[in-house]
Amino acid sequence: MSKFQLGIVIGLALAFAGIVGGFGGFFLALALGALGGVLGSHFGGEIDLRRAFDSVNNRGRG
Repeated sequence: MSKFQLGIVIGLALAFAGIVGGFGGFFLALALGALGGVLGSHFGGEIDLRRAFDSVNNRGRG
């Protein structure tokens, strides 16, 4: 599946969430989708959340 097709599927899913759940349902679907994307990227090895959290907490220095 190309990124274009994936974007269409995600857009349709968010539109459906907005229709069914209203404004709150749309933002809940958006937040959970973003969380799923970040966790999927972490477990897929594309991003390192530990390093990101360490830099936010200033534990990555020194």
